[in-house]
Amino acid sequence: MTAPTAGRFAPAPAAAPRSRMLVAQTGMEFRLLLRNGEQVGLALLIPLLLEFFFNLPLLYSLDTPRRIDFVVPSIITLAVMSAAFTGLAIGTGFERKYAVLKRLGATALPRTVLIGGKTLAILLLELLQLVLICGFGFILAWRPQGDPAIALLLVVLGTIAFGGIGLLVAGTLRAEVTLAAANLIWLILLFAGGIAVPLSKYGGTAREILQFLPSAALSDGLHAVLQHGSGLPVRETLTLVAWAAVAVPAAARWFRWE
Repeated sequence: MTAPTAGRFAPAPAAAPRSRMLVAQTGMEFRLLLRNGEQVGLALLIPLLLEFFFNLPLLYSLDTPRRIDFVVPSIITLAVMSAAFTGLAIGTGFERKYAVLKRLGATALPRTVLIGGKTLAILLLELLQLVLICGFGFILAWRPQGDPAIALLLVVLGTIAFGGIGLLVAGTLRAEVTLAAANLIWLILLFAGGIAVPLSKYGGTAREILQFLPSAALSDGLHAVLQHGSGLPVRETLTLVAWAAVAVPAAARWFRWE
C-alpha cells in the first residue's frame, strides 16, 4: 500500500464566505415557502380577490375616472406588506418558538445572513405575486403610466424595510405576541397607510404624519409612478430607505435565536 503523500490532504476548516451562505440560505428559505402550499396559495390568491373587490365602487369614491389605476398600486403595496412584514414576522416568530432558529444559531450562520436570506426569499415570492397582480390588472383594463424599473426599485426597498420591521418584531417578542402585534400593525397600516384609503381622505395634520409610514411611502410612490407617470419619487424613496436603514440593523442587532 502506498503511503499517503505529505501535503495531499489539506483541510481548511472555516465558515463559507457570506455570499455563498446567503445564496444557500435564500434557496432553503424559498423552498420552505413553496412547501407550505396553503400559505403560498393564499398569498397568491388573496391579492387577486382584493384587486377585484376594491375595483368595485362600494366603499368610497376616488378622485379618478379609472378606479383600477388606483387599485393596482395599492394591491401591490398590500402584497409586499403582507408577505414581507406579516407573513415573515409570524413565520419567524413560530420558528423561534419551536427551536428551529436555536439550531441554526449553533452553526456558523450569522444573523445578517439569516435576515438577508429570509428577505430575499420573500422577494422571490413577491415577484410571483407581481406577475399575477399585474396580469389580472391588465385583464381589468389597467394601463400603467410610468417606468416599471422605478416601480420595481420601490418594491425592493419596501420589501427590505418591511422585512426588517417584521424580523425585528419576530426576533424580540414571543410568538403569540408577534402573531397579535403583526396582525394589528397590518390592519393599522392598511387603513392609515394610504392602501385601502387614499391619504387625501385624511386631514392636513394627519396626512403630514401618515405619509412617513412605510406603507404610505410605498403606496404613494407606486401611485406616483404607475398611476401618474412620474419619475423617481424622492420623498417616498428616502422614507423607505430610512425605514430600511433603521429596521434591518436593529433586527440584526437584537434578533434572538430563542
